[in-house]
This record gives sequence, C-alpha cells and structure tokens, in this order.
Amino acid sequence: MTEPVSIAPAPEGPPLSPENAATLVQLQLTRKDFVSDQEVRWCPGCGDYSILAQTQKVMPDFGFPKENIVFISGIGCSGRLPYYMNTYGFHTIHGRAPTIATGLKAARPDLMVWVITGDGDALSIGGNHILHSMRRNVDIKVVMFNNRIYGLTKGQASPTSEFGKVTKSTPAGTIDHPISPLSVALAAEASFIARSVDTHTEHLQATLNRVGWHHGSAFVEVLQNCNIFNDGAYREFTDREVREDRMLVLEHGKPMIFGKDRDKGIRLNGHQPEVVTIGENGISEADLLVHDEADPLIAFMLSRIFWPEFPVPVGVIRDVRRPTHDELMTAQIDTAVAQRGAGDIRRLLAGGETWSVE
Repeated sequence: MTEPVSIAPAPEGPPLSPENAATLVQLQLTRKDFVSDQEVRWCPGCGDYSILAQTQKVMPDFGFPKENIVFISGIGCSGRLPYYMNTYGFHTIHGRAPTIATGLKAARPDLMVWVITGDGDALSIGGNHILHSMRRNVDIKVVMFNNRIYGLTKGQASPTSEFGKVTKSTPAGTIDHPISPLSVALAAEASFIARSVDTHTEHLQATLNRVGWHHGSAFVEVLQNCNIFNDGAYREFTDREVREDRMLVLEHGKPMIFGKDRDKGIRLNGHQPEVVTIGENGISEADLLVHDEADPLIAFMLSRIFWPEFPVPVGVIRDVRRPTHDELMTAQIDTAVAQRGAGDIRRLLAGGETWSVE
C-alpha cells in the first residue's frame, strides 16, 4: 500500500533568493549536514523523531547555507529540536518563540527562520504571541507538534485535549472545549496553513517542503503521538489499515475524494459539507467540492471538519501571498530616510524635552 502524497506546486519566488540560487549548486548539502553532534533524547517511540528526520531531509532543498538558518523553540518536548539541527538556534522561554523569531527576522530578513513549538507552548501561554506573528505575516515557519497533552510536565490537559479527557490535571475530565489550531491560524490571517501526521513520513516531508518555500507566515500542525502520556491520540484515523477511509488528502485544484476505493467525496449541501458516495444517487466527481488553497471559506470549512463525522483533512489548507512584516517595515524605513535623511541618534536623544539635573 502506497502512502498518498499531495502534489506540490513548483516553487516560485523566495526563499530561494538570487544569492542562494547562486550557491545552491556549490553547497551540495545533504541530510547528514543538518544532523548535529548532540544525542537525541526523546522517549523511545515518540513521534518527534519522525518530525526531526523529515525536517533534516528537506533542509538541503532550499539553497540556504547552514549558517543562514535558525531554529527557535519554546518549552516542551518539541523544544529540544534546535539542539539536533546543525544550524543556529535558540531555546527560548515558554510560549515566546514567535516573539524572538519576529525580532530576529526584523533584524535579519535574509535568514530562514523556523519556530518549533507544541500545542501547549503555542496555544496556551504563547497564544498571544503566535497570533500576532501570524497577523503581521512575519516570514517564519511555525511547526506545531500537537499530541493533545502536556508531555514534558507528565500528562496534564492541554488546549487541544478533548472535552471530558481524564488527565493528571483533570481527574474528573476536562470541562474546557478544545481549540482548533487551524481555525486559530485562519482567524489570525496566516498566509500558509497546513496539517500533516508524524507517521505519514512521505506526506510530512512533502508538507514541510511546501512550508520551506513559502514566503510569509507559515503554520503547520503535525498530529503527533505521545506514547507515554497520550498513546494513540489519533490512531483511530491515522493507522495504515484505516487512514485511506478516514483521512482526506488535499490537492489544489482537485475534487475532495478519499477512501480505499476512491469512491467517497465531500460536497456542499447548501452551506454544509457532507460525505457522499460516488456512483450513488447519480453523484459523480463533478458534484464534489474542489480544493482551492486561496479560498478562505473552503479553508475554514476544512479547519472545522474532523473524525468521526468527517474524514480528517491533511495537506495544504491555505496558501496565499501578501507582503511580509519585514518587507513592509523595510519599506517604511526607506521612505522615512528618503524624506528626512538618515537621521542622527545623538540629536534624537538630545532633542525634544530634555534637561540637565545637577
């Protein structure tokens, strides 16, 4: 059984700048060049190993020297990843990785900046920070590991834990409704949004490749297993035996078809999506909803459907181009300099309402 992988469009525009393109052939980097000398320390069987491996595999594709790539993480099991990448990196404080990344990208827009985070780190204490990095379209690539639990602190309910879930912090079951990460990213106007699965390695690699080529705020949710504190969180639809019938692999410009026999699909019944069988009641492929990565209404619908009522969508949900934070900031600075001159920091500090105290 082959693993379904969405077809990636041809890369266009940044991050492959003319300078990077000129050095791409000379670099000849491989995955091994991005493997650090640090011992990888996650629990045996953790989904983080797969995410790390696929990240290392795609890095040579982008034409960036290792010294121009930065991985920034917060707190949690995912926070270890920068240690294992042979690039520059920051292991920051809880939830603040997007803030550090925003500052770095503002100062050094030439760098490729990745943010590695978890569902607790990103959506709880870091919720405010990740919202505004996406709203500003900061040119960073956010990869959020979602295992529906706090793993590093030993099994408390997280913002994505299911309603009623019994954990160490919710022994009677959580009474909080879970966040939909993709819906949050859409509401914050991220210009690239996707979802993949840790065990679907080919699909994950293809998705991370799309993330790397995007120029703007990219957010990818990786459904990831914590085999110690939340084992099998997604197994009912990600296992090889059932995933073709319970997952929807998105392809831009193609009808939403799924199923082992490719006989199931998604169509709109008024404003509501519904699962239909091709060939029954006169239904054909022409009746199915066609995926459009630029359509925000389709994207929001896809962010809201989930198993068991619907197949779980994976792949690129949204991909649009708009000016990035660093582009707009640089344009403002250039305009100010053109109108007022380069400026003088000493005159600025000494100007206005200043006085001496003796």
